[in-house]
Amino acid sequence: MPAGWFQPGSVRFLPMRQHVSSGSPYEERYGFARAVRVGDRVMVSGTAPIPQDGSEPPTTAFDQMLLCADIAVSALEELGGAVTDVVRTRMFVTDPDEADEVGRAHGEVFGAVRPAATMVVTRLLDERWKIEFELDAVIDA
Repeated sequence: MPAGWFQPGSVRFLPMRQHVSSGSPYEERYGFARAVRVGDRVMVSGTAPIPQDGSEPPTTAFDQMLLCADIAVSALEELGGAVTDVVRTRMFVTDPDEADEVGRAHGEVFGAVRPAATMVVTRLLDERWKIEFELDAVIDA
């Protein structure tokens, strides 16, 4: 693939496939995209609570979950989807004691949609992150 294939906020088209880039330097190095659409399906990669302006992540698990959901839903929207198209979410949390806060934030965003959801306790790449989030959607589901 040519250098510079992914540009921040760009949508690139391949046969039957669209990509959205977040602009992360890891996308090209590790070979992934923020989100991929194939047909009516959209998969959004693991989304960490990294503010667009590069500032520190929010300090609470609740606010981090809201930020992650906002970033992921924005990528979905770039590919023609909406929050109502979300059919599955995955939440990776670092502290089981914060699961209720993460779940409450998830409910604020996805409560009316009620996607299948999984929450797993794990360690994340940055100790400031309390949550990493993924979603899958079927457009016009």
